[in-house]
Amino acid sequence: MRLYIVDAFTDTPFAGNAAGVVLLDEPADAAWMQSVAAELKHPETAFVEVGEGPRPLRWFTPAVEVDLCGHATLATGHILGGEQVFLTRSGELRTRADDGWVHMDFPADPSETAEDDVAAALPGVTVEGVLRGKTDILVRASTAAEVRAVKPDLGVIASWPARCVIVTAPGDKPGIDFVSRVFGPAVGVPEDPVTGSAHCTLSPYWSRELGRVELTGEQASERGGVVRTHLRGERVGLAGQAVTVMSGELVV
Repeated sequence: MRLYIVDAFTDTPFAGNAAGVVLLDEPADAAWMQSVAAELKHPETAFVEVGEGPRPLRWFTPAVEVDLCGHATLATGHILGGEQVFLTRSGELRTRADDGWVHMDFPADPSETAEDDVAAALPGVTVEGVLRGKTDILVRASTAAEVRAVKPDLGVIASWPARCVIVTAPGDKPGIDFVSRVFGPAVGVPEDPVTGSAHCTLSPYWSRELGRVELTGEQASERGGVVRTHLRGERVGLAGQAVTVMSGELVV
């Protein structure tokens, strides 16, 4: 089986978010896929069957299988090239590789105001709003500087009933509409470097706040990355670049 390591949402090696991509000739056992993901230790590893027609695609963190992963889908689209249709736990997803970018079509996950008390776990953040999507908590901070500097209490966050916590604020650089960071200790990812699926919530939120459907977000983790978003009703177009940093053979 072919195995690739891809840095997604970046055009620079060793930046963005690293994903494993495993090409399968036939369906694989879930426990085996989970073991491979745990061995690789990347935030997510994608497993895709490469037969004819729409291709089954699954994603695993080092700890659990997840319903949706943007950066590992981008990495898979980057490896396979062209136009791809994937069958996933979140329905049918499409990617298109074009001129150095991979474009993806994902379901939007708009958020609603919530009452979660998050301030104690996010020291230094002026909480201007708390919202919830289907799986994540979105926290609106006052400034991008607060987002960049926050050192959250991951032990407390891990106890919350949410996949991840997204901390976000308006952008502070030319060409960047909003910044974010994403913390997911409950699913084995203390901080995700760049999170495509989180932008399914960020896109509807910031499109509403800024009055525009096409936006550019920076995920301000240590590795960092850029995600272009285009809100299309109940769908979100996500686009990013990617770099293959390793290819090889999985022998077990």
